[in-house]
Amino acid sequence: MKAARQTTLRSQAAVSGIGVHSGHAATLTLLPAAANTGIVFVRCGSDGRPDREIRADVRAVTATEFATVLGDASGPLCSTAEHVLAALSGLGVDNAVIEIDGPEVPIMDGSAAPFVEAVERAGIVTLAAPRRYIQVLKPVRVAMDGAYGELRPHSQGFRIELDIEFDHPLIGRQGVALDLDPDTFRNELARARTFGFMRDVAKLWNAGYALGASFENTLVVTEDRVLNPEGLRFADEFARHKALDALGDLALAGAPLLGLYRSVRGGHKLNHAVLSALMADASAWKAIEAQDVRVDAPRRAVRGHADVAIGLVAPAYGPDVS
Repeated sequence: MKAARQTTLRSQAAVSGIGVHSGHAATLTLLPAAANTGIVFVRCGSDGRPDREIRADVRAVTATEFATVLGDASGPLCSTAEHVLAALSGLGVDNAVIEIDGPEVPIMDGSAAPFVEAVERAGIVTLAAPRRYIQVLKPVRVAMDGAYGELRPHSQGFRIELDIEFDHPLIGRQGVALDLDPDTFRNELARARTFGFMRDVAKLWNAGYALGASFENTLVVTEDRVLNPEGLRFADEFARHKALDALGDLALAGAPLLGLYRSVRGGHKLNHAVLSALMADASAWKAIEAQDVRVDAPRRAVRGHADVAIGLVAPAYGPDVS
């Protein structure tokens, strides 16, 4: 958050895989972009040439039921954008073009780690233009279906405080709170995987979702155990993944946020609603440049808890509920 100038990628890097919902194969290529471009998604046609493009912006969200879908009046352009957006935001990349030749961002291993690796292969360079921020000036809160989320002022850059609660013995109540910078993102959030419940598989398939889900890309939970043989990467991996999703969804502000995001039992729908409410209230935020930013030294303390038995494994990918 202390960076004074914008960044982009030094070179391009690509990843390939299948979409967790569509099951379709796709290649995603990250490319450098000029200052003030922001993050732009470009859908390539069957001939490999750019067909449509859309800037990653809260107004471009067309669906949030099981993932964040970006599109425009002509229809969806790309689904499940949250993990690659989280990687770029978490690592401090301001400008990039994301080319994709399929309808959905590859799920990879279910986390943002493969996208972090791609960004690190490409490298990050600093541009001459000052970095722009969205500074939260007053609290904005949204409540829905027993969940709530809010953005409020914060003097230490950007902070996430997130709690989830599932009526399930392997998850229960979990929470994470951290001040975000690239190192914290890499170590505490990037590797947390998407999850879901075996009991929901048939219903999801019938609705056209989770067609590409597997043990390779989803933590799959039964009534009493996690089916993935390798187990959990974190005792509170479920909450950490929800925080990862929130970071990706909030990246659609169009510039790094200076504020605190608090979420309780939320998901993509709530994240989008809170960000939309913030941007709709011109008195709740202002755009500033790096020379106008005063950021106190972050506490760097990370708080996490999981009211579940340590050592149990976790699950497959789930609807946007907590």
